[in-house]
Amino acid sequence: MLLHARIPNRVGNLGSLVETLLPWFGLFIPVLLAGALWRRSASAAVALLLPVTAWLSLFGGLLTDKSRPGADLTVASHNVDAGNPDPAGTARDLAASGADVLALEELTQQALGAYETGLAKAYPYHTVQGTVGLWSKLPLSDTEPVDIKTDYGPLADTKPADVTMAYNRALRTTVTTDQGPLTVYVAHLGSVRVMPRGGFWTVSRDRGAQALAEALAADPSKRVVLLGDLNGTMDDRAFAGITSRLRSVQDAVGDGFGFSWPAKFPVARIDQILVRGVKPESSRVLPATGSDHLPVAAGISW
Repeated sequence: MLLHARIPNRVGNLGSLVETLLPWFGLFIPVLLAGALWRRSASAAVALLLPVTAWLSLFGGLLTDKSRPGADLTVASHNVDAGNPDPAGTARDLAASGADVLALEELTQQALGAYETGLAKAYPYHTVQGTVGLWSKLPLSDTEPVDIKTDYGPLADTKPADVTMAYNRALRTTVTTDQGPLTVYVAHLGSVRVMPRGGFWTVSRDRGAQALAEALAADPSKRVVLLGDLNGTMDDRAFAGITSRLRSVQDAVGDGFGFSWPAKFPVARIDQILVRGVKPESSRVLPATGSDHLPVAAGISW
């Protein structure tokens, strides 16, 4: 657990896979304790202090609620799932969340109308760029797609702009607040797969994470919020370029691990809210909708 950064990625991206599941390595501790008790070995039981200490040093801070009451703005993000059987119901649930700014990922043309209708009353401003969108109670401006290398390869530049936009998975916009402009990014990075022969396949996601990190590095904005399904945990080394510039609100002020996927039995937090130049106040996971992801929300202040 302590040396996870030294596990190489050369074979099957083993290092990234371990980092994705890192909190769950604590489950080996009671198994080892049971073995020590079965062997009636005092020295083995005492030796378990080492993995216990290691786990607590990494994740002990997540066991307490660090949230603070009050926030100037509440932001939320939800991968609504392209196969969501009830987009209208999901829209109603999200509108009732109280978020001031709401990011949606994995939007489809078939379901887009249901979200626009269901969210229109609560959110008078919205923008959709490809398969991601942002709904806001405050005005939006300077909206543009962000190239995270979703369509990559020798033929990418030959495709018409409308075709490329249809598959766009990231945007940047400015939210006008009483305290000044807030730059908001919405992103849905490529999916990952665990394959018996290929190991942990993350090529598309890692390429997108690097491109997104470069966009954030070049952005001069003082106040930045990143919302989205990044298809990875912030322990994964693939996100070092992002976490070196933005901080996770869940790590800073969350209650628990904040796991968001899969919705029926969450094992990892792959839906993220990261910030720069604002003060995190709270972070929470919202109740399940018709999606296979859970929504996440955070309170921020200036």
